[in-house]
Amino acid sequence: MEKQTLIEKIKSMAAAPSCCAELKQAVQAYLDALGTVEEKSAANNLLAEIEEDITPIDGLVEFAHSQHAVEIFGADGAKKFAAHADELKASGAKYCDCGACAPGVEILQNKNILLN
Repeated sequence: MEKQTLIEKIKSMAAAPSCCAELKQAVQAYLDALGTVEEKSAANNLLAEIEEDITPIDGLVEFAHSQHAVEIFGADGAKKFAAHADELKASGAKYCDCGACAPGVEILQNKNILLN
C-alpha cells in the first residue's frame, strides 16, 4: 500500500460517524504534521489511539446485545445490529467492521508505512 492510499484511509476513518472525538483529534494532528519533523511522533500518537479505539469482536457482540444498544438504535435496530455482530463473530472476524474500525485495522496492518 502506498502512503497516499493510507492517508485516504485515515481521512475516511475520521469521517465515519462511529469515530470518536479523540481519534478525530489524533487524525487531525497527524495530517497537520505531515511533512514536518513532528510527523513520526504524530503517527505514533495516531497509531496508539487507533489501537485503543478499535473494538474487538467480543466487545462488539456484548455491546450489540446490551440495553445501551437498544437505547441508541431502538429495539428493532438493536436486534439487527446484534444479528450483524453475531454473524461477524461467526465468520471469524476479530474486530468491528464499522467505518472507523475497519480502516483502523488496515492502518495498523500497514503502520510501517507511517513510521518510515
